[in-house]
Amino acid sequence: MPACIEGCCTKGGGGGIRPDTLRPALSGRHPAILYQCGHYNRDRREGNKAAPDCQSHGIWFATHGYVALVIDTLELSEIAGLHRGLLNERRWWWHSAGYTPAGVECWNAMRAMDYLTSRPEVDAGRIGATGISGGGIGAFWVAAADDRVKAAAPVSGMGDLTFYAGEDGISRHCDCFFLYNRARWNWTTICSLVCPRPLLFVNSDNDIYFPMANNERVILRLERLYSLFGAGDLVDAVISVGGHGYRTDIRRAVFEFFNRHLKGDARPVTDDDAGLKPDGAPRIELKSLRVFPEDTDFPQDSINTRIDELFVAPAKPALPVPGKFDLWREDLLNRLRRAAFQAWPATVPVVYVPALGRDPRTGKEITEDGIEVYWRWLPGSDPNGVRWLIVLNPEEDAAKLPEWGRNVVGENPALLLSTRGVGPGAWTHDKFPNPVERAMALLGGTVDGGRVWDVMAVAGRRTGAGVHWRAAGRGRSGILAGYAALYQPAIEAVIAVDPPASHRPRPDREGYGPALLNVLRVLDIPEALGCLAPRQLTIIGAQDAAFDRTAEIYRLAGAADRFGRG
Repeated sequence: MPACIEGCCTKGGGGGIRPDTLRPALSGRHPAILYQCGHYNRDRREGNKAAPDCQSHGIWFATHGYVALVIDTLELSEIAGLHRGLLNERRWWWHSAGYTPAGVECWNAMRAMDYLTSRPEVDAGRIGATGISGGGIGAFWVAAADDRVKAAAPVSGMGDLTFYAGEDGISRHCDCFFLYNRARWNWTTICSLVCPRPLLFVNSDNDIYFPMANNERVILRLERLYSLFGAGDLVDAVISVGGHGYRTDIRRAVFEFFNRHLKGDARPVTDDDAGLKPDGAPRIELKSLRVFPEDTDFPQDSINTRIDELFVAPAKPALPVPGKFDLWREDLLNRLRRAAFQAWPATVPVVYVPALGRDPRTGKEITEDGIEVYWRWLPGSDPNGVRWLIVLNPEEDAAKLPEWGRNVVGENPALLLSTRGVGPGAWTHDKFPNPVERAMALLGGTVDGGRVWDVMAVAGRRTGAGVHWRAAGRGRSGILAGYAALYQPAIEAVIAVDPPASHRPRPDREGYGPALLNVLRVLDIPEALGCLAPRQLTIIGAQDAAFDRTAEIYRLAGAADRFGRG
């Protein structure tokens, strides 16, 4: 069957996507396939839609009565953006913003669905989605999010939470494979959003990215899930012998699956390699598949290269109305708890907590199952004085009061706290592939969110009649102390030394605040610190105008005298 090719660029909130449309050269309405290209690398010259495998699928579908829309990914498109901001670039503020390239790829695929359904030759009731690897997970995302996808055949595209977080599978994968799992679902639960539409789960038996133990767990759960819907006949699995990639049996299984469910054609496919030349070379000249013939033709308003800054709009909470501060604060903290701290345990584990005493000592304790933190008690010359909880940074000595802390603590007693991943319990961090920091988001939290819990737990265990804590920290740790005080009444005052003014980077400032999941969807650091009112808050070494907002919140709370700048 003859076919035609069209190039186009569509724009959505996820930046411009550059697909090629291949369609039958016949009249009437036809079923359609959305093909997502994953991580095929054409060095970004023609976009990964020009890769031989991507071409061959588009050609096969178009020459067999389908309209095929083959779309670049953000990372490897003609105008390339960034997928691996956490894996390679340490853009931990993505956690705070709630940004993931998985969201961009899903949104772009939904915009591609808009485009397909607008085409006069497309039967909108017969659209399928497929792709391999990054395109495989993309097919899962769009099928789960958009019920206009009537059948999906992801190839080597999904693992489960056991593999990703429990077996270090996350270290093998790009950031586009992962959403922020605030609901704390197993990954296969996402497929409940696809069920009972037809689903073909395709993998290989020697795929290092998706081992067989993982594949078997996933398909068993999918079969059980579909059976609960009375649709056990609409889910199936195919395992090919070999590594990560396409082979003849994979192509044949995918083509036959779509023929059955979108065309009602159950005949075997015998020309599954028809989209390839005999030597496996592409049939179409690569450059002819470019949407923009030259780089100079790129749209000047493209946002692909900075989509991580724009895709998720940060919250801008209004200031409290005079006399309504308590309601304003309660609403923000409730929303913050749901957005950022869903992974916190219900309670602090019950453990024996010895008295700190009058002599220096070192100890460790459990703040949640499997998490130990370390501390050093310095009784000072006045053991009955104000107690300080000093939240240490990774680079600070776990056994010595930091230099900045001397003026804060004076002669009073101090407990130096090394939260999880800090001090004696430190793990390797800020080195590829950053497995701990990345995996925590799959469990509904972040490492820094856990550190806030550590501060709360340690302070809460050591409070009682007449015993309260003042918490202090420098830089990011000062902000951790502030967030802990929001939910731990045992902390009566906070000092933040050289605090960052935002959870995201700013062009005029180095560094940014701790990574707290989705926090910027609720508030930023100035508002969070303002919620401490009427407790005493002092910020030292921070003249940033952003903290004027904190001062204004304290004023509106009737606690202007409880906020200080040093």
